[in-house]
Amino acid sequence: MKHFLFILAIGIAAVFSYSEITAQTAPSKVIPAAQYYEGGQTAMYEFINSHLLYPPTAKRNRIQGECIVAGVLEADGTLTNVSVVKNIGGGCGEEAARVVKLLKFKAPGFKSQTSIPVYFKL
Repeated sequence: MKHFLFILAIGIAAVFSYSEITAQTAPSKVIPAAQYYEGGQTAMYEFINSHLLYPPTAKRNRIQGECIVAGVLEADGTLTNVSVVKNIGGGCGEEAARVVKLLKFKAPGFKSQTSIPVYFKL
């Protein structure tokens, strides 16, 4: 009985640990610009992850974290005035800005200022 309870406790701990790890890799907040991205927030982050190239300097120095890129979503769906709000260094901010500039949004019909978090994790 003790072994069963021990295994059950380890299983429950593993489930909670997995959910914490999953929560850290995907943003929990809804990004305003995501509602204008074809496929929504999930598709937007899949695009970002598929086009993101980890900068060699950041990889060499084991830099990881979150960069926040801000910009203006124009009425026609283009992003202008893209700037790095939070940079973790090692070229990550510049790479995050490059990938965000590649995003193609649906035309919202009005101008909106927004920020998009981009995660770097080795």
